[in-house]
Amino acid sequence: MNIKKLVSALSIIFGFLLFNMSTATAQVNGRGGDVGLGVMLGEPTGISMKFWNNQRSAFDIGAAWSFGRYDALHLHGDYLLHSWFNDIDEGSLAFYYGVGARLVLSDPDAAIGIRVPLGLNYIVPDSQIDLFVEAVPILDLAPSTDFDGNGALGIRYYF
Repeated sequence: MNIKKLVSALSIIFGFLLFNMSTATAQVNGRGGDVGLGVMLGEPTGISMKFWNNQRSAFDIGAAWSFGRYDALHLHGDYLLHSWFNDIDEGSLAFYYGVGARLVLSDPDAAIGIRVPLGLNYIVPDSQIDLFVEAVPILDLAPSTDFDGNGALGIRYYF
């Protein structure tokens, strides 16, 4: 597997998602906009972006530093589905799940894997902010097959 070609292909995919998802117009559950930018703290720690397609589905991407076994740059992209809770008094709360990919750029090898994010997303009432917590089982496919995991707390501002 040629890592340089794979990194180039993933960069094109992330750019395509960023460009196309920035035109979404869903206005989901009272948020200020459809594109959220913020931070995630955990494993990995870095920048998080979310692009809503409609009230049920969204894409998220992350660029972060992994402090775990890789100590390297971590990039990921996920497709998420949301199941909203009906009995919330203030704001909106959803359980989300999805599938995605990750790329860990470390010396000497890069790791490529499949992510299965599971989390909770809370939209703060009368604001442009959401909070999230997630656990992410990962199946690394290269350079060897191995199980891993990520987890993070985060906040995003919607515009």
